This record gives sequence, C-alpha cells and structure tokens, in this order.
Amino acid sequence: MAYKKTEQFDEQATSGLIKNYREALKWLGEDPDREGLKKTPERLAKAMQYITQGYHLDAHAILNSAKFHEPVSEMIVVKDIELYSMCEHHILPFFGKAHIAYIPNGWITGLSKIARVVDVYSRRLQVQERLTVQIMSAIKETLNPLGVAVVIEAQHLCMMMRGVQKQNSVTTTSAFDGEFHKNSTRSEFLKLISSNLSH
Repeated sequence: MAYKKTEQFDEQATSGLIKNYREALKWLGEDPDREGLKKTPERLAKAMQYITQGYHLDAHAILNSAKFHEPVSEMIVVKDIELYSMCEHHILPFFGKAHIAYIPNGWITGLSKIARVVDVYSRRLQVQERLTVQIMSAIKETLNPLGVAVVIEAQHLCMMMRGVQKQNSVTTTSAFDGEFHKNSTRSEFLKLISSNLSH
C-alpha cells in the first residue's frame, strides 16, 4: 500500500465515534448541544482517525516503493524526525524526535521513506518502547542491512498533565541491531545524533 497524504474517513467509524464522543461529553458533565461543542464529536471522530491512520499503512510497502540497489556500506543517518503519537494507556499525546541509522548491505531506500516509517508506527495507540522496536524491525526486515539503530526522545503528556506532573521530563528509548551492537559503531551513531553538524 503506497503512502497517501489524504484525509479519508470511514463513514461507519465516523458515525460510531460521533455517537460515543457525544455520550462521553455528557458523562464528563458537559452539554454536547451547546454552541462550542456541537461539532466537537465530529471533529474529534475525524481527528482520531487521522491520528491513528498508521493502522492502515504498511511500512514494508513504503520502504520497498523506493528501494534501490547501491554498493555502499557507510552509515546512513536521518536524525531529528518529528514524531507525534498517542499513549495507549491514557490516550494522551507523546511527541518528540526519532534518530535512525542503518548500514546498507546492497540496498538503500529514499530518505523520506525512513521518516514515513516513523509515521506508520507513531500514528497508532502506542508505547514508546514498542514504537522504537517496530521502526527498527521494519527497516531490518525490508532492507536487510548490516545494522540498524533507532533512538527516540519524547515528552509524554500523561506524565506532564496528570500523575507525577513532571513537565520537563524526557523519555529516551533505543533499539540496536547487527553492527550497532559493537561499541564503536554505536558510539559513532550516538555522537552523530548528538552533534550539530551545521555549526
């Protein structure tokens, strides 16, 4: 399935979500018929479908759509990829950046496709730990590289708005495969993503 940047909504899903969100507003003590909330259930129904569109996208197909044979074996790094996801425990956003590297083994993919893979898995109800591994696995399974590395740094509104209410906390997760299990390779990657090469 090719990546499409269009907003398409399932009518049955939209209808069911609108009904449920109207009920939820009532249970929260609100009046879903007041002016400011009249269209909120519909807007929310469409927003949630957009936010979770990753269920309908295929990371392997996206990578394969721009897969090229290239005899290079140097590390390729795409850093500071913005990501927005929803914590599956409280349905609250978490957001941050993903840093991804792989060492080709005869095949490369378009750089934008790496960012698209982040979207595929982040546009779902997620936990950051699983998201990190899913991104790594998709690249590993599709390109069969010599190694893959993924680091995600994110802030979680479920920690910032409720619970411990720690506004400045950042959660970092990592997943490494192949050559990145070697200290020297992993150190090179971590140095690259922590440096500002443009200055």
